[in-house]
Amino acid sequence: MASSPPLPWLKPAFLVGGLSPLALMLLDFARGTLGANPIERVLNQTGMLALIVLVASLACTPLKLVTGWTWPMRVRKLLGLLGFGYALLHFLVYVGVDQGLRVGALLEDITKRPFITVGFLALVLLVPLAVTSTQRMVRRLGFPRWQRLHRLAYVAVSLGVVHFVWRVKQDVTEPLVYGGVLALLFAIRLAEAVRKRRARAALSAT
Repeated sequence: MASSPPLPWLKPAFLVGGLSPLALMLLDFARGTLGANPIERVLNQTGMLALIVLVASLACTPLKLVTGWTWPMRVRKLLGLLGFGYALLHFLVYVGVDQGLRVGALLEDITKRPFITVGFLALVLLVPLAVTSTQRMVRRLGFPRWQRLHRLAYVAVSLGVVHFVWRVKQDVTEPLVYGGVLALLFAIRLAEAVRKRRARAALSAT
């Protein structure tokens, strides 16, 4: 009999935890308790959840580098897809409910309102990352090419932070916290890349 994989509860636990806020929003919708401006509340919550989960997905590799834990790598793809799902839901609510599927109004917002522009660009960058998240696509693209493509995640999430900053306009403390966390994660990845390059240079010199 094959042994059970370590931490078999890990992915289900993260999936349930990641979807719980959506379930609570749906429950509030069913009860009619989304507040005086339900569209704004859903937009704010889905956008915030997208940013939180995407930052968490980017934290998986730095967490492994710093702590040596391997379990974050097992949930990295799941978190990335959950974050994309919330970002897509955020956009669909904006297009379908807030804008009433008015294509002209949507295009005008994208071209004339900077925070909408960067948010839309962030979503566009996330699409190929979600599409190529399977092992089949990794094999098809080749790991080096796939890895280069998925570095766009940092660009997309950075645009998401800018979208958040420009959206709140006044008190930017919270979005700047996410920006600071993102900068720290990038610094850890950069330090590791420099370490590997030096190690290769030292090896080739021997």
